[in-house]
Amino acid sequence: MSRPLNDDEVLTEMNKMVAFIKQEALEKAREIKVKADEEFAIEKAKIVKQESQAIDTAYEKKRKGAEVAQKIAQSTQTNKSRLRLLQAREEHLQDLFATARSKIITLSQDEGKYTQLLEGIIVQSALQMMEPEITVHSRKKDTSLAGRAAEGAKAQYKEISGRDISIKVEGSLSDESAGGVQLVSGNGRITIDNTLDERLRLLEDRMLPEIRRDLFGSNDNRKFQD
Repeated sequence: MSRPLNDDEVLTEMNKMVAFIKQEALEKAREIKVKADEEFAIEKAKIVKQESQAIDTAYEKKRKGAEVAQKIAQSTQTNKSRLRLLQAREEHLQDLFATARSKIITLSQDEGKYTQLLEGIIVQSALQMMEPEITVHSRKKDTSLAGRAAEGAKAQYKEISGRDISIKVEGSLSDESAGGVQLVSGNGRITIDNTLDERLRLLEDRMLPEIRRDLFGSNDNRKFQD
């Protein structure tokens, strides 16, 4: 039969129980701490990864934005440079055409050559019309020369076509023009503009692609060359 514990034994047992409970608490605390540290490390790694991805995404977005802005700036500058070049080329062409016009104005200063020119133009236009009657419109100051050219043109027309033609001359064109004539058929249905201004304009249109190539070279961006 067991005997009751004395005070010392009771105290010893109680100390053992306290030590056991304390040990259990320490081990539980260590277990909780280890688990907490693991969860903290996992959550920390997760947050760091998310933030890193967010930073990378923001950086990539800014990098692409900077590239786009740079390309836009380069394109804008290139377009401005191209426009300045085109404007300079156009001004050069206009200067060239202005020089050409100033040259053709001097054609009428030599009456002999100018009368021959008018005669050739009238014959050419009359052969295109093949009308029995035509009216020649010249500059007012060229009326006399145009009349002389018309007489010569009638003879040439007769020789070439075998037909007679009646030519009336009117000084109805502006003296500010470069010269030449306009011809209208007797019934008014056919008009041929053979003024020097119009001939120069047509020549400019026809020769412009070739002039551009001669002055500035071929345009590599064009698929077809005129």
